[in-house]
Amino acid sequence: MKLASSSDLYKMRHSAAHVMAAAVCRLFPDVQLDIGPPTDEGFYYDFDVPHRLSPDDFAAIEEAMKAFIAEDHPFERIEVSRAEAEQMIRDMGQRYKLERLADIPADEAITFYKCGEFVDLCRGPHVESTGGVKAFKLLSVAGSYYRGRETNPMLQRLYATAFPTDKLLRVHLKQLEEAKLRDHRKLGKELDLFSLQEDVGPGLIHWHPKGARIRSVIEEYWRNEHFEGGYEMLYSPHLGRAGLWETSGHLDFYAESMYAPMEIDENKYFVKPMNCPFHIKIYQSHKRSYRELPLRWAELGTVYRYEKAGVLHGLLRVRGFTQDDAHIFCTTEQVESEIAQAVKFAINMWHTFGFTEITAYLATRPDKAVGENERWEQATASLEAALQAEQIPYETDVGGGAFYGPKIDLKVKDAIGREWQMSTVQFDFNLPDRFDLTYIGEDGHPHRPYMIHRALLGSLERFFGIMVEHYAGAFPVWLAPEQVRVLPLTEKQLDYANAISKQLQAKRVRHTVDERSDKIGAKIRHAQLAKLPYMLIVGPQEAEQQTVSVRARPHGDVGSMPLASFMDTLLGEIDSRSLVTTCSPVRKETTA
Repeated sequence: MKLASSSDLYKMRHSAAHVMAAAVCRLFPDVQLDIGPPTDEGFYYDFDVPHRLSPDDFAAIEEAMKAFIAEDHPFERIEVSRAEAEQMIRDMGQRYKLERLADIPADEAITFYKCGEFVDLCRGPHVESTGGVKAFKLLSVAGSYYRGRETNPMLQRLYATAFPTDKLLRVHLKQLEEAKLRDHRKLGKELDLFSLQEDVGPGLIHWHPKGARIRSVIEEYWRNEHFEGGYEMLYSPHLGRAGLWETSGHLDFYAESMYAPMEIDENKYFVKPMNCPFHIKIYQSHKRSYRELPLRWAELGTVYRYEKAGVLHGLLRVRGFTQDDAHIFCTTEQVESEIAQAVKFAINMWHTFGFTEITAYLATRPDKAVGENERWEQATASLEAALQAEQIPYETDVGGGAFYGPKIDLKVKDAIGREWQMSTVQFDFNLPDRFDLTYIGEDGHPHRPYMIHRALLGSLERFFGIMVEHYAGAFPVWLAPEQVRVLPLTEKQLDYANAISKQLQAKRVRHTVDERSDKIGAKIRHAQLAKLPYMLIVGPQEAEQQTVSVRARPHGDVGSMPLASFMDTLLGEIDSRSLVTTCSPVRKETTA
């Protein structure tokens, strides 16, 4: 959820953005201003300024901000006519603001906010005076195309954050530092999990063997859980004729995010941005009866969407990704139980992957919507009943649903407290109408089915990036691409190490044997950098006694044990999908 515009934090961050812009104007001449909104994480302001801003400028800007805050200028709201606003902006020489003025609807009030010598076209709200801006910090600067269009001038976006107290700011800055250490792009390279190849194309992920191994484990678990949950798997094409996307409405409402068409046999084809229309066509492949419903159909379907280059970000924002998609077709009587099952399914899956803090948001009907009120009311009530049945804390996002149906969004917190928008359970009253979906009811007449979109992980790419950061690359043993590494002390223990390897292989344990001639300390350090769950060190004593010396993450040396005992522990962790290594240090008995 975005910060509510009425919240105190929103007002303070919005005011801090004006203070920052005022400071930049004091320090650098000939500044052209664009916009400066608050965000969930802080605030930013876009500048067109001849001086190239860099972190070297941050101290000076912050000092100028502190001075402006100390002057305690009141925020004065000034309401003017459109003609007066245009003249004011021309007098200030702010060309971007003139274009922003044109965006304001004719029936909306036009307001400026003044604090000291700084005046900005702005809806507000703000704190009473600049003295109400408390703990703040400049964070970074980046390029940003005006209005997000690559054909427009490149502006400089200055990012910052603000909190009511220094303590809250310190906590946030510490979280940001931890996030840098956990950055999935950095860890992805260090652990050899994935890469992006610019000469192939931005936003297109190459999965390396280790990353692909983890992905295959995720997919196998995902499929098995779906089969157990009464779903069937679908596979659909990667492209379809233009007529399909015209019927679905994508060419009317989503064309900017779709790749340009290709012509095949004198017909236009588009690569798919979504899987939904294909699942609908399968539904339409023959007449459906109420006896068949509910139909629960899932697909790991790869889709392609054009994202602007400026918003691409590692695995978190890409142009080609695989959705863990599902669609449920059901009757009116089945809606509530299907929603409850989908929500419970999502929560169980997140718990399995180690995410336990989950918050739900119930988004209701917006002003402009399709579908009868009765269907909206029933669908919304079903969503709410499912949340209450599972005792999930939730907030109501009034009017926040899509035009085609209400939805539940699940957000999860990671290991350092960041919240991520992930699972969605979404009603759709639009596509069943557009494709004229029906089933024959018990009364022998055709009826419109309910259609529910449902994604648990969202996309495998984004989920994987978040999971890398959640675990800081140290995956639990059931997910780790390499679960065990066998480290022979010298070449003389290679035969025993290879015998252990055979036993591990027989149990399908992912492992390697480090046959290098390096000293054991170097081998251990190499394995630690790879963030392996387990190392088995074998020297002459272990070879003679048929034991292994175990090092477990994060315990370190946990002592020597029979190989069979270690195997029992390891396989138990894998089978139970344990999130921790349960081998713990061996207690040494003491004598009086």
